[in-house]
Amino acid sequence: MPNAKQFDAIVVGTGQAGPALAARLAGAGMTVAVVERDKFGGTCVNNGCTPTKTLVASAYCAQLARRAAEYGVALDGAVRIDMQQVKARKDAVAGRSSQGVEKWMRGLKNATVLQGHARFTGPRTLRVGDEAISADRIFLNVGGRPLVPKMPGLDAVPYLTNESMMDVDFLPEQLVIVGGSYIGLEFGQMYRRFGSRVTIVEMAPRLIGREDEDVSDAVREALEAEGIEIRTGAECLSAAREGAGFSIGLECAEGAPRVSGTQLLLAVGRVPNTDDLGLEAAGIETDPRGYIEVDAALRSSNEHVWALGDCNGKGAFTHTSYNDYEIVADNLLAGAARKWTDRVPIYGLFVDPPLGRVGMNAAEIARAGLKALVGKRPMTRVSRAVEKGETRGFIKIYVEASTRRILGASLLGSGADEAVHSLVEAVYARTPYTELQKHVRIHPTVSELIPTTLESLEVLS
Repeated sequence: MPNAKQFDAIVVGTGQAGPALAARLAGAGMTVAVVERDKFGGTCVNNGCTPTKTLVASAYCAQLARRAAEYGVALDGAVRIDMQQVKARKDAVAGRSSQGVEKWMRGLKNATVLQGHARFTGPRTLRVGDEAISADRIFLNVGGRPLVPKMPGLDAVPYLTNESMMDVDFLPEQLVIVGGSYIGLEFGQMYRRFGSRVTIVEMAPRLIGREDEDVSDAVREALEAEGIEIRTGAECLSAAREGAGFSIGLECAEGAPRVSGTQLLLAVGRVPNTDDLGLEAAGIETDPRGYIEVDAALRSSNEHVWALGDCNGKGAFTHTSYNDYEIVADNLLAGAARKWTDRVPIYGLFVDPPLGRVGMNAAEIARAGLKALVGKRPMTRVSRAVEKGETRGFIKIYVEASTRRILGASLLGSGADEAVHSLVEAVYARTPYTELQKHVRIHPTVSELIPTTLESLEVLS
């Protein structure tokens, strides 16, 4: 493009991968353009991990206060939730993170920050507002956004998404959440603990369908024990105005045919921000869902363009996005041959009790045709959980029968989102579980029961 300003590299988007990559490239002496159209920090910082886990912490505090008498702690009066203060705390935590990323980018030597929406005009050129820029290396870290489903009547009903939910500073009287997976369950529990009546509606036969059935059942039991109504198998959803609120039509095998509410939260998934980047002009291919197709090194069909984070469909987590940065930077600057396909899946569900997942689950083991063993231990037999009065859940670990290597684990319970990390190295290294059992762990912790869980392996049927 004539008159395009030349850079060595262009980084579009400042989510988890973009800023670190820009800093490393600039530190290596490259001139770098950093493009951001909205708030710095991407989804995680602004309307994902950081603000939602801050809200989860407030909700946990409220629940613990209600249970104070169980611990011999007397509180005078009822627990009162100040939603404006809850939101203010969340905004402050997220705001500091976003401002920190922006200050970091603007202070980088060899880097130029451009604010605006970037669109490709050619294989190596983009336009940001009125400015044309070009580089031989372009990195897309453009993230994703909430999916709004095609639901009859939805256009006549006000609704919230996980992004617009960040602006709520009041307590919904009756919150209906469409979507019984990770985002929906976290919001459902937190708002129930704040004091809302909550109904979670899921089209599938059970919650969090990608997890093992016993995990889904245990999470459902925990949520229902707190007074959350859960409707699964809800097919043919429709929405309609109903007085000052709305109602959702269900077609469930059990329960009433409609559920009413005052606020509606849609939590049915996300879509990548790739539809308005002009990818066709750059020869960048996407899959049917809009994710940029990449090879094992995260390079797109255009050899000058890499896709990192949510827009490539290879993880959609903060930690996988950051790992994308590490892979790309090491390959470019250190001559490495790293691949995203070498990554072991690991993630969490931050309800209470939390879920920590690593490696394969039962369905994945079956699809791979592996013969496996499974060990399981209830949290009622974990001292740390008993001492804390948080005994819901279990530890479950899968082992390959022939090699004795650990294939994966589902840890649901107090501290499980941290305890799961004690298995990560063993899964990566294909360590036989018999070796893992030899390692001494701290008492009393949740992690200390991992070797004990492996003492009672049974054939996975």
